[in-house]
Amino acid sequence: MRDCVTHDKVESIQARCMVLSGRVQGVGFRPFVYRLAHAHDIHGWVENRLGQVAIHAEGTLNDLQSFEAELIQQAPPHAAPTITQTRAVGCEHYTGFFIRGSHAQAPCDIHTGIHSDIHIVADLPVCPDCQNELNDPADRRYRYPFINCTHCGPRYTLIRRLPYDRANTTMAEFTLCPACRREYETSADRRYHAEPIACPACGPELTFHTDNETITGNQAALQACVAALQRGAIVAVKGIGGYHLLTDATNDQAVAALRTRKPRPHKPLAVLMTEQQLPQQVFVNNEELDLLTGVQHPIVVLPQRPASTLSSLIAPQLREVGVILPYSPLHYLLLKDFGKPLVATSANISGEPVFTGNEDVAARLSHVVDAVLHHNRAIQRPADDPVYRTIDGKPRPLRLGRGNAPLELNLPFTTASPTLAVGGHMKNTVALAWRDRIVVSPHIGDLDSPRSQQVFAQVITDLQELYQVKAEKVVCDTHPNYRSSRWALTSGLPLQTVFHHHAHAACLAGEFPAETTWLVFTWDGAGMGVDKTLWGGEALLGNPGNWRQVASWRQFHLPGGERAAREPWRSAAALCWEAKRVWRPPVEHIELAHQAWSKKLNCSLTSSIGRLFDAAAALIGLVDKVSYEGQAPMWLEALALQGAGDALSLELNQDEKGVWRADWEWLLNVLADHKISPADRARCFHETLALTLLHQALQIREEHGDFAVGVCGGVFQNRLLTERAFTLLRQHGFRAYFPQQVPVNDGGLCYGQIVEAHGLSLAAATANKNTITNKLKGAAE
Repeated sequence: MRDCVTHDKVESIQARCMVLSGRVQGVGFRPFVYRLAHAHDIHGWVENRLGQVAIHAEGTLNDLQSFEAELIQQAPPHAAPTITQTRAVGCEHYTGFFIRGSHAQAPCDIHTGIHSDIHIVADLPVCPDCQNELNDPADRRYRYPFINCTHCGPRYTLIRRLPYDRANTTMAEFTLCPACRREYETSADRRYHAEPIACPACGPELTFHTDNETITGNQAALQACVAALQRGAIVAVKGIGGYHLLTDATNDQAVAALRTRKPRPHKPLAVLMTEQQLPQQVFVNNEELDLLTGVQHPIVVLPQRPASTLSSLIAPQLREVGVILPYSPLHYLLLKDFGKPLVATSANISGEPVFTGNEDVAARLSHVVDAVLHHNRAIQRPADDPVYRTIDGKPRPLRLGRGNAPLELNLPFTTASPTLAVGGHMKNTVALAWRDRIVVSPHIGDLDSPRSQQVFAQVITDLQELYQVKAEKVVCDTHPNYRSSRWALTSGLPLQTVFHHHAHAACLAGEFPAETTWLVFTWDGAGMGVDKTLWGGEALLGNPGNWRQVASWRQFHLPGGERAAREPWRSAAALCWEAKRVWRPPVEHIELAHQAWSKKLNCSLTSSIGRLFDAAAALIGLVDKVSYEGQAPMWLEALALQGAGDALSLELNQDEKGVWRADWEWLLNVLADHKISPADRARCFHETLALTLLHQALQIREEHGDFAVGVCGGVFQNRLLTERAFTLLRQHGFRAYFPQQVPVNDGGLCYGQIVEAHGLSLAAATANKNTITNKLKGAAE
């Protein structure tokens, strides 16, 4: 026992209570504190609390100061701690330092969430130390597909509730063997308090299943899986956040079979490969390589090398391929044994969340796969792989998922009450905001199917339970037929609606709060506009809560309603009919479509740039009907990269509402001109859109003065268009911005909805204050 008094030759022993918040659970923080305490001769304890870590530390003043500083300076690589409280307390005369059992009490009232400071760690890739053990024949975890430690392994997808202890995860059903128990309880061990710890003797196990046989045991199941892949089979493999469909990425026959069975005739397929295989297959820069090998391990869209050995069916008509490196030990083992890149596409029904349960795969994908590699570690919630593409010199997220979500960000304001934003209908994500924090969910998908809607509701419940924050109001899109909006209407919570493109604009403004006045180009497929028409080519001036439509495109009537998004010929026909031009698409029943268009039956009025891309692709002859969203624009961009067309200077006319509208009609002359090569026509289209964006920005600056220019909406996933527009903008002195942390497409809508809702509240409060002031002035007069 140490005395907390001063003796002649003994320095005074003091005691402090410290509370740390931030990312301090699921990252090996308590074992780190334990070892740091021993290094500084600190006695006491450390414990998990709900979203926090509490420390009772006893030592000399110098040791306590060094200990406190190094808690931040030397924190584990995936931790992000903040000391939120430190105070002097009485000495308890501890004779050592130990890890106490966790406390489940919330640091806040769950009904308000005002003080909740919980942080959830996304799933972590296997670390170098575990990789070394995985490849060491002398190690007891040699080739064990579920190897992990305090620095790696699943987190978000296996946590059932907090605090983050084994009993609160899907690993609770696996009882530790004596060897794992010793590691878990040995302070010097890398697996000290590693909650998902496991080994071949006590942990999860693989099972390989076909219609004819079931093979159990990790090595036997792995060997059977690799043998099936080598025969060209399609295998559903259970990973961390869900199942993948794997097949030989160099085998045309195998890839063709996958496309036929799923069915997925054209949509690009991601490819799983090793870091050593990258130089043979794709071009990759240092920043992209850092992203591929970093904590997120996302899919990164990269240019394919001409000499690549990948099947030409991986990404038809495109010049890029989505690449992902192995992030789980199972991936490492499969790739090592197989020796070639593998297709690794989500095991789902198109647009739905990835499957997580053995039963779902057996029931709904039996017609697709030849075999299944299961394991018996349950996945608590799905998390698809995140996707990035380099645009304007930086990798940008196109989809959030396993490895970077839940995405936790700080807001540039404080919310009045905990708020839930439910996003859009396609590429759905949801967000929960409280205080100055916001958490954006992983990608959920399109909300057409019952399963998508079930996962959507599950994620809403999960976010509130995991973060111990109960939403007091909900924000949704103004479109009443979005499934997310319908859910919000029946939630029983106070409701606020936000216009689709206002949310896109606010998303960008939220990421860059230093800019106070914006001109944001919100170009996408479609969203309900303020005037009830389908917007998609707007430029909005102002700031969150105060947007004004100042530029757009000439509108046209789109025949066939929602079918137009799947049939680009309809957009092309609509433009030609509007311009009184003759064009006959190679489809049947064109007369019926024209009759309906003439009578404006099921013909929405739109300004959509997404549909302009569709029209251009159809007029050039690329595609009349598509099999996946974005196919026509993606093919058009790939073709344009091979061309050299110059930009046209389109007419800009101000309508009766003061909106500067660009007229697309002159583009038709080039797009339908067969004397010009398809590649040059495609390039001219892109160059013209970029130049028109500049001309609109210049016109608005002449009228309204200085502002920042931003772009948001799915159209700006197009790198060629975005980079050409940014080059022109910067040449003319504009500050140009693109989202960096949330997707530019509808995956970022929920974040923008939170920002826009706050802006609307401020605008309403200001208007109310002005009304009262005016009334008081009137009364005084």
